[in-house]
Amino acid sequence: MRRGTIAWFVVMALVFVGCGAATLTGSGPLSLQSAPSTVPDGGLAPPRPMLQNLRAAGGLPSEPVAVPDGETARLPSGTPAAPVAADPPATRVGPSLAEASSAPRPATAQAAVAPPPVNVYSHITSAAQFSPAVAGVPLRAYVPNSDAGTVSVIDPSTMKVIDKFDVGTRPHHVTPSWDLTKLYVNNTESNSLTVIDPRTGKPTGTIPITDPYNLYFTPDGTKAIVVAERFQRLDFYDANSWAFLKSVSIPWPGVDHADFSADGRYLFASTEFGGEVVKVDTQTMTYVSKADVGGLPIDVKLSPDGTVLYVANQGRNGVSIVDVDSMTEVGFIKTGVGAHGLNISRDTATLYVSNRMEGTVSIIDFATRTLRDTWKVGGSPDMIQTSTDGTQLWVSNRFQGSVSVIDTSTGKVTNTIPTGAGAHGVSLFPQPGRYNVGHNGVYR
Repeated sequence: MRRGTIAWFVVMALVFVGCGAATLTGSGPLSLQSAPSTVPDGGLAPPRPMLQNLRAAGGLPSEPVAVPDGETARLPSGTPAAPVAADPPATRVGPSLAEASSAPRPATAQAAVAPPPVNVYSHITSAAQFSPAVAGVPLRAYVPNSDAGTVSVIDPSTMKVIDKFDVGTRPHHVTPSWDLTKLYVNNTESNSLTVIDPRTGKPTGTIPITDPYNLYFTPDGTKAIVVAERFQRLDFYDANSWAFLKSVSIPWPGVDHADFSADGRYLFASTEFGGEVVKVDTQTMTYVSKADVGGLPIDVKLSPDGTVLYVANQGRNGVSIVDVDSMTEVGFIKTGVGAHGLNISRDTATLYVSNRMEGTVSIIDFATRTLRDTWKVGGSPDMIQTSTDGTQLWVSNRFQGSVSVIDTSTGKVTNTIPTGAGAHGVSLFPQPGRYNVGHNGVYR
């Protein structure tokens, strides 16, 4: 028996017989300590996940792992643009909501009262639903230029860049705070968040945070969740004080985009290079289960009725549909080459899908779960935002360093605005909604 195997059995024996409060890291046993009440010095070393959060499928890397996507936003040299195929016929992947609701039900001793229909996006359907927190805030588009290390500020009334400022290295997304009072620029390689005052459009300071590729907030506003993609983990913080709470190790590489269940109890996160969507309990801050979707899952969005998750699958050129209770793929809709970003229409009836590698945007009908249309828009559409009145889509062109504005009634590009190298997680702010759960603006 090899020496390493013997050592492993010795350590595990000590754990199971209760020999002290200990856990394991990549370098050996580590005494358990309660979470600190403040962000650790420099914010760069939150305590590693406890043993029960590690999974045999990968554990916790002691050093960052390589993350191809987001490191350099450039097309491979000499790669021709992918051909744009004719729009495929609508693909039926399950019964419509109308059919499901009209299906016969078994008789019961007492007639049950049907609950009202759920729409998790009911507070974003009109411009009249702005939060009082954003009263008087000017409408601006904030564009993080990942390769340039800058943020461009666009005035939508003139379609011109009115400001540009330096932030950290590799800013990937601009995330409104849960209470909509500030914006955070996610500087993943600088290990920091740049704070922007949306009333002035100017940066006001930085918060040291380990590897913030993306940022989310629990729907109740109590926790901030930093997606530390290079370290394969989700780091939970107090959303007000930024005191570190706990890390959850993700065994598969490329954790990067997320959304929440209708009640906020669970977070669902894609693992881009693992082909899995993980489910995490936001109260206990523990891994629960996963759904295998294969390919390269990127952005995720909960359906309006809260029953399924739509997952942009770049490797399979379409959108996976995942049942949030059973965590199984229950459907797939082909959209286009490099399906990447997702956004909800203002009337919450449709889902917009950016197909980054072929320069198109697809439209999925929520009620029928079918593909309605695909628009040729050019560029390399990445992340998406819907305008306040729903008449425009704002999309970042990752490989062209620009933002395009698309008319949602025609599917035509009306403006293209140069910003900077690696334009990525554009945030059009403010938007209707009571609060934001993260990313570049996902409002409820």
